[in-house]
Amino acid sequence: MSRCVDELKEVKLEKLAHFVLRAQDLAKTVAWYKTVLGLTVQHENPNIVFLTYDDEHHRLAIVQAPNLEEVPGGAAGVDHVAYTLETLEDLLVLYKRLKGEEILPVWSINHGMTTSLYYEDPNRLRVEFQVDNFETKKELNAYIHSEAFAQNPIGVVFDPEKLVERFEKGDPIDELVQLGSAS
Repeated sequence: MSRCVDELKEVKLEKLAHFVLRAQDLAKTVAWYKTVLGLTVQHENPNIVFLTYDDEHHRLAIVQAPNLEEVPGGAAGVDHVAYTLETLEDLLVLYKRLKGEEILPVWSINHGMTTSLYYEDPNRLRVEFQVDNFETKKELNAYIHSEAFAQNPIGVVFDPEKLVERFEKGDPIDELVQLGSAS
C-alpha cells in the first residue's frame, strides 16, 4: 500500500516538548532552575543536564558554554519562557517561597489578561509565571482584541507585597486581578 504526504494538510502542534539553554556556569544555572521551577534531574554529565517537572523525559536541558560572552540587555534572542499557574494563590505562594530563597521578581506586571511575575536566571534569561485574569479562554481572547488592550498592550506594574497583603486580607480575586489593583 502506498501513501502520499500531503503538504497542504494542516499540522497542529501538540505541546511544547522542551527548551535548551546555554549557560556560563552550568552548576549555578541548574541549581537556579531546580529551585525556581522545582525540576528534578533526569541525567547529568559535565557538559549537559536534562531536567523535568513531570513524566516527560526532559522539559529543560542546560548545556555548559564557558566562553559565552555577556549579551547586552535588549539584544536579539530569547527574552523569556512563560508558565501558567492554576490560581492567583499559586502565584503568590511561589512568590513567597522564592522570596524566602532570596530570589525576587525583576518585573511584576498585570498585563490585563494575566497577572505575571518575571524572574531572571543567572544568565539573564527571564522566566515568567502567570495566572489568567479571566475565567474563560473566550474572555481572554476577547480582551486581547479589545480597545482597552490596544490602548495598553503591556499592562500596569504592581507591587507583589501589596498583592499578597490584599490577598491575605481576603479581598475578592476578581478585584485583585484588575489593572492597578496593587500598584
